[in-house]
Amino acid sequence: MTDRPNYITPEGYRRLREEYEGLFAVERPRLVETISWAAANGDRSENGDYIYGRKRLREIDRRITWLSKRMAKAAVVNPAEQPDRTHAFFGAIVTLADEDDNRRVVTLVGEDEADASVGRISWNSPMARAIRGGGAGDVRRVRLPSGEKEFEIIAISYPVADAPQ
Repeated sequence: MTDRPNYITPEGYRRLREEYEGLFAVERPRLVETISWAAANGDRSENGDYIYGRKRLREIDRRITWLSKRMAKAAVVNPAEQPDRTHAFFGAIVTLADEDDNRRVVTLVGEDEADASVGRISWNSPMARAIRGGGAGDVRRVRLPSGEKEFEIIAISYPVADAPQ
């Protein structure tokens, strides 16, 4: 793992935390109980509950370790507090148009919350690196697996900060 911070939105951090707590406080104790019950049944060499339980427990422990490391390195950045809303930075919602005027909307998010199928791309992906710092009207060239493509930044927006209650 690198020494650079793990930039993440507050929503992304909340999801990591919820997964961690669900595994650590709910799923792991339930699994340990099942393994203990299966171990008490005798011969462990042919005990499917025991064998599968131990395997699943190792998977959960690995995931818990990974999540705790990612949360420890997390640098939570709230895009709603971005002072410069005219350029694409972390958390920006960017509308792009390619050479054929096909439009797509992408949101620059942390590596752990990226999901290209819903337009959430890692702020460090080739596409995001090309558009970072750009403003509306800028044309950026991106090297994609299918070849180089040009995209024009049509619009940039950021989430609105929640009103104080």
